[in-house]
Amino acid sequence: MPRVLITDNLSPAGLQALEDTPGIEVDVQSGLSPEQVREALKNADGIVIRSGTQMTSEILEGQPRLKVVVRAGVGVDNIDLAAATREGVVVMNTPAGNTTSTAEHSIAMLMALSRNIGPAAASMREGRWDRKKYTGTQLAGKTLAVVGLGRIGQAVAKRAQGLEMKVIGYDPFLSAERAAEQGIELYREVDEIVQHCDYLTVHTPLTDETRGIINAERIKTMRKGVRIINCARGGIIDEADLADAIESGHVAGAALDVYSTEPPTDERLISLPNVLCTPHLGASTDEAQESVALEAVEIITGFLLRNEIRHAVNMVPISAAEAEDVKPYLDLAYRLGLLLAQQNRPAHGLKSAKLACRGESVTRKGQLIAASFASGLLSSAFDESVNIVNAMMIAHDRGIEITESSTMESGAFSTLITATISTDSGEFTAAGTTFGNEFLRLVRLGEFQLDAYLDGLLLVYRHRDVPGLIGFIGTVFGKHGVNIAHMALGRENQEQGGDAVAVLNLDNAPSAAALEEVSTHPDVSAVELIQLPPAGAPLPWFAGQ
Repeated sequence: MPRVLITDNLSPAGLQALEDTPGIEVDVQSGLSPEQVREALKNADGIVIRSGTQMTSEILEGQPRLKVVVRAGVGVDNIDLAAATREGVVVMNTPAGNTTSTAEHSIAMLMALSRNIGPAAASMREGRWDRKKYTGTQLAGKTLAVVGLGRIGQAVAKRAQGLEMKVIGYDPFLSAERAAEQGIELYREVDEIVQHCDYLTVHTPLTDETRGIINAERIKTMRKGVRIINCARGGIIDEADLADAIESGHVAGAALDVYSTEPPTDERLISLPNVLCTPHLGASTDEAQESVALEAVEIITGFLLRNEIRHAVNMVPISAAEAEDVKPYLDLAYRLGLLLAQQNRPAHGLKSAKLACRGESVTRKGQLIAASFASGLLSSAFDESVNIVNAMMIAHDRGIEITESSTMESGAFSTLITATISTDSGEFTAAGTTFGNEFLRLVRLGEFQLDAYLDGLLLVYRHRDVPGLIGFIGTVFGKHGVNIAHMALGRENQEQGGDAVAVLNLDNAPSAAALEEVSTHPDVSAVELIQLPPAGAPLPWFAGQ
C-alpha cells in the first residue's frame, strides 16, 4: 500500500481527505530536522509539503522508494528540481488553490500602499490625528504593470480593472489574442513595460531568469513616484536596489509580502516608513489553505493510485484516462529501448537516438513516449536508477541527444514507433506496433520486416536464407532442452539465399553450449540473446500497477 508522508501543517480537511482515501497509508510527522526527513522518506512513496520543508539534493538522493513530491502551494523554490528529476521523482504543485487569496492580497497591498493605511493606523494607535500627513493617491486612472500573467497575474489584472486602472502586462508566453480578450496591453520586454507604469506588481516564479528582474537599472527607467508590489516570491525584486531607490525618492513606496530570506535578516528595506510589509500572507486564508490541501490530496492520490500526473513541473502532465490510453505505447517504446540497448551491447558507445511516432494514438504524447524509450535504452547502462522522469536528463548530462518526431499519418500500421540509435558500431533500428489493446509486436529489425512478439526471451540470429537452417536450430535446441514458443522471419527479398534475420521467442534460456552450437553453422552470422519483460508485465516506474 502506498505511504504518504506529511511533514508540514496541512489543513484538517485535507488531512482527513487523505486519511479517508482507500489504498493510502498516511504518516504525519511535523517538526522534523532535515536528517529526520531523509530517514522518514525511506519508508514513503510520496510526500506532501508546504514551505516549511526543504527538499534539498541531500534529502532527495538515495530514496529508491520515493516517487512523488507534491507542494501544497504554487512556489517550488524549496525543492531542488534538478535533483528530484535526476532521482526520478515527479514534482507537482497546486497552482489553482491559492490564486484568489494571493490576488486579493496583492490588491489589498496595492490599495493600502496608495492610501497609507499601515502608518495611518499605527499613528491612530499612538493617539495622533495626522490627516494631512497621510494623504494618499487614488488608483482610478493610474497604470498598473503586471509582470507575469499566469493565473495569479491575470486575477490581479481583472481586479485592478475593476478599480478603473489601466493594466499593461509582460509575459513571454501569453498570446496577444488572450491578452486583448482580457483588456491587457501586452509587452514582450521587461525593459519596455517598466517605463510606462505608475504601479508595478510581479507575479512570476523565481528562476535564474527572473531573479532580480526588477533591479537598479530598470528602476532608474521607471517614472518618478512609481510604487512597487511583490506578493509572489522573494528575490524577484532586488531588495537592496529597491531600498536605494526609495531612499533616493525615485520610488514612492513598496508593498512586500515575500522576501529573499524569510524571515528577513536585513531590516533596512522593511524599516523604511513608506514600505508596507506583511509576513508572507498571500495564501494565508482559511479558504486557500483548505483549497491547496484538498488539491494536493487529489494530485498525490491520483498519481499513486491512477498514474495521473497533474501540474507537474518536471515532466509531461497526463490524466488518468490518458495514462490508461497511452500505457501500451509507453510499454512498446520502453521495450524497443531495452531491445536496442542489448543488441550488440552498443550502450557503451551510444551517441544519439531518434524516435519517430506515427499515428494519432502515439503523437499526442510523443514526449512522454520518448522518455519511456529513453528509460529502456539507458536502464542497463548506468549505475543510477533510470525511469521515465529522469531518463532524458541522464541522457543530456552524458551528451546523448534523444529526439522525437511525430506525424498523425498512418501507414501500413495505424500506429508505429520506430527507434534508431547511433553508436560507435553504427546505426541500429527497431520498430514496433500494437496488436489489439494487449499485444506488442516487433515489425522491423534493421532493414528487415517481420512480425515477432516483443516480450520474454528473444533469440535473434542473422543468417543466409537457406534450406535446413530452421531444422538445424530446432534440433540443437531440442537436444539442449530449449522450447521455441514462436518464430518470426524477415528476409531481404522473396527469393531464398539472401540475408535474413529470425526472432525466436523462447520459453527457457539456452545454455552457452547451445548458443555456441547454433553460432557455428556456416550460414549463421550473428546470434544475440535479448531479455525483455514478459507479456503484460507492469512498467517498472508506473505507480499503482
